[in-house]
Order: sequence, then C-alpha cells, then structure tokens
Amino acid sequence: MNTSKVDILNQKFSTSLFGYKKVEIDLFLQEIADRMGKLAEENQALQNQVEALSKNLEDYKSREKILQNTLVTTQKMVEDLKANAHKQAKLIVEEAHAKAEDILNQAHKRLAQIHEDITELKRQRTHFEIKLRALIESHLKLLETSINEERELDEMESKLKFLGAS
Repeated sequence: MNTSKVDILNQKFSTSLFGYKKVEIDLFLQEIADRMGKLAEENQALQNQVEALSKNLEDYKSREKILQNTLVTTQKMVEDLKANAHKQAKLIVEEAHAKAEDILNQAHKRLAQIHEDITELKRQRTHFEIKLRALIESHLKLLETSINEERELDEMESKLKFLGAS
C-alpha cells in the first residue's frame, strides 16, 4: 500500500455520537503524516545515495577492470622485455663465442706460422753453419797449403843458401 503524507492528511473519517475526538485524531494523523513525510524524504535520500553509490561502484568496477587489464598488459610487456633481453643476451654471448673462436683460430694460425718460421730459420742457420764451416775449412786448407808452400820455400831457400855457401 503506497500511502503518502498528503493521502494521510486528506483522509477523512466519519464521526458518530460516541466516536473518537476529532482533534486527537487530527493531531495523530498530522504526526503520522509528518513522520511518513520524513520517512519518504529519508527513503528518497537513501535511494539517491544508493544510486550514487551504485554509480560509484560501477565506476570503481570499471576502473578496477581497466587496472586489471593494464596490469595484465604490463605483465605481458615485462615478460616480453625479459624474453627480448634473454634473446639479446644469448645473441651477444653467441657473438662473443664466435669472436673468441675467430681470435683463437687466428692465434693458432699465427702460432703455426711462427713454428714454420722458426723451423725455416733453424734450417737456414744449419745451412749457414754448414756453408761457414765449409768456408772456414777451405780457408784452413788454403792456410795450410800456404804454410806448407812457405815451408817448402824456406827449405828450398835454405838448401839454396847451403848450396850457395858451399
């Protein structure tokens, strides 16, 4: 039953000879009407408040959903960034390994070349020593020959002197 303040104030009762006192009923009805009016105003205020709170709740739910979506997007971005960072780190490490392998290969080649150079220098030294030894030996033979010739000449000179003195 929807009875408003105006309905209560406009309500009329029939009177009888021994009925209620009209003034008391009117006062009572006035109090009820006032109370009903206040309750209706409070009810309306509460309904307005419920509507405002419902709207706020919807706004908050919308914001929460946006924040959740943002959080999910952010988490995905962080995961993507981590994955990219891991990929880049892996590529950098692979490049470093490749460069190190190249440097190592070049060092091995250079080492092999140095060994070859050392072997060639040893061979040349040996060859030089052999030639030098042969040269020294030939000079020694030449000197010995020269010394022998000188002795022979000295002997001949002595024989000639001996023959010339006799």
